[in-house]
Amino acid sequence: MTTFQRLSTLFKLSIIMKKYLKLYWFLAVVALFLSKVTAQNKIVVFQSDFGLKDGAVSAMKGVAMGVDSSLKLFDLTHEIPAYNIWEAAYRLEQTVQYWPTGTVFVSVVDPGVGTDRKSVVLKTKAGHFIVTPDNGTLTLIAQSEGIAAKREIDEAVNRRKGSEKSYTFHGRDVYAYTAARLAAGVINFEQVGKLLPNEVVNIPYQKATIENNKAKGTIAILDIQYGNIWTNIPADIFKQLNAKVSDNLHVEIWQNKIKKYEGTMPYAETFGTVAKGKPLLYLNSLLQVSFALNMGSFSAVHKIYSGSDWTVEVKKQ
Repeated sequence: MTTFQRLSTLFKLSIIMKKYLKLYWFLAVVALFLSKVTAQNKIVVFQSDFGLKDGAVSAMKGVAMGVDSSLKLFDLTHEIPAYNIWEAAYRLEQTVQYWPTGTVFVSVVDPGVGTDRKSVVLKTKAGHFIVTPDNGTLTLIAQSEGIAAKREIDEAVNRRKGSEKSYTFHGRDVYAYTAARLAAGVINFEQVGKLLPNEVVNIPYQKATIENNKAKGTIAILDIQYGNIWTNIPADIFKQLNAKVSDNLHVEIWQNKIKKYEGTMPYAETFGTVAKGKPLLYLNSLLQVSFALNMGSFSAVHKIYSGSDWTVEVKKQ
């Protein structure tokens, strides 16, 4: 190869390298932009068992606004029954999917506040962020959206200044503060704290299954305003019972293996299909098997409630 040929080859290689370098930087900028979009859309959604009778919720929002007054703050609910981690897990599962990618959620149902349970931020595969104690609250959302990564909050950095001697209000001092910093772009996800394994503390419960022509599940939640019973049995499992509208179904409800209810009710599409006060089985707005009394409270009449210790069995009569 002549000197001219060598120079010509080097020149061509330099042109190719410049093209690849430009492409590299372009992709790097796009990746950085996307990380900002998914991690910092300035939306923070709060959930707790605090209620609204005192200033606890307002204090959390005040901390968030102190980080960035342009944040958009919303409430999921603050009426979780005291200490009810299962219901906190359910409300996240019910709600998170409808919020934009990058939304940061704060969930504070924390009977172990001040103990050695970990304070974490979970990033789901769908791009949502949950700031919470890892005490079972993440059970359902981790299953439905998947875990992209989980980090432990570094309180040496991500804790409200001057709150170091406060041990009983991490919702204000750690979770609201960290969530606001993440949503506002003051920190990125990597700056939350050290990376943890992609697993969460799980509450054991009966997952929806079908065995021997019998659908099984748990009572996920009450339709609290009306006392209807909502299970976690989805329509696709219920369909395997081959039940048609107006068919009777046999229902058993258990709490910790103690039978609390046994009865027969029709499969109906609307409450008015049955007489006032009579039971029915229907698919709720989430297309899950539910039980109700027409214009009455199934929960109050039969003393049936919700949680991981409640199970149901349904079979065609």
